[in-house]
Amino acid sequence: MRPVSKITAACAIAAALALTATACGSSSDESSSSDGKLKIGMAYDVGGRGDNSFNDSAARGLDKAKAEFGAETKELTAKTGESSADRDQRLQSLAEGGYNPVIAIGFAYKEAVDKIAPKYPKVNFGLVDSVSDVKNVNSIVFTEEQGSYLAGVAAALKSKDGKVGFIGGVDLPLIKKFAAGFRQGVMDTKPKATVQIQYLSTGSDLSGFGSPDKGKEAAKGMLDKGIDVIFAAAGGSGAGSIEAVAGKKGAWSIGVDSDQAKDPALAKYKDTILTSVVKNVDAGVFDLVKSVKDGKPATGTTTYSLAKGGVSLTPTGDHLKDIQTQLDAAKKKIVDGTIKVKSTT
Repeated sequence: MRPVSKITAACAIAAALALTATACGSSSDESSSSDGKLKIGMAYDVGGRGDNSFNDSAARGLDKAKAEFGAETKELTAKTGESSADRDQRLQSLAEGGYNPVIAIGFAYKEAVDKIAPKYPKVNFGLVDSVSDVKNVNSIVFTEEQGSYLAGVAAALKSKDGKVGFIGGVDLPLIKKFAAGFRQGVMDTKPKATVQIQYLSTGSDLSGFGSPDKGKEAAKGMLDKGIDVIFAAAGGSGAGSIEAVAGKKGAWSIGVDSDQAKDPALAKYKDTILTSVVKNVDAGVFDLVKSVKDGKPATGTTTYSLAKGGVSLTPTGDHLKDIQTQLDAAKKKIVDGTIKVKSTT
């Protein structure tokens, strides 16, 4: 270890103290928010705003809250391959900056929320797609399997030969909920159909959510096998699948989280996007922000189900018109409990 002079050491300590004082002062000033303006902090998952999917749905909720409440916002985004310490720091920086609520988009933030939220008991945190038991956290979850079941019904009815595919970003419990519901919907509708399930990455490797090239390659492999309807629940990677399907005559893609047929970046493929399984993350984000603004912060777990409009199929392009009766019947059975949708395959 290289020796350090006393003068150098003293300077370093002084600099550190100065930085600390500056940081504390900044945090204190921002937290006081002299003009009383609501400040919302958003920590996106990999891909961030502009992913044409999950994060963009959350962004719509943030934009609505900003417009309706005149809020100040700050948006930070996760990077592929980052450490848990990076997520900790992201949430901490927002809390220190006086943002309240601080909303974490994606299950990957669970450990960070569990660790950071207790340190800031006066800050309200939101966690999308996972559940935290910390008192000042609102866990925002969805019944993805129910929306995916309806997508499975649609896929089975639209497929020529009953060969359909599912591409998941990562083989995690959350994405397996999509796969399980989709497979059940297909098989309940056409028992002789086949469903190929493929994941783009595994375990802690989250690259499967941000690799359109991997999504495209996986979809091409399925199309080569005669599969003509492909549902991709893979974040930004789904754009690659949608592109591949558009190049195959007679094939359909199914989008996820946002109405992907309406996304400007995917507009040229809208004629082959059968529907999208929308997960209304925007509603969860907006509802939490409103609860904080109203002085009655939501805590505990809030579940957005099919019955509550938390998940649904998009009608863009009118591609579902000829099968809408069957879809409505399936939805009714899920809502009234006649059909119990599985969350695991």
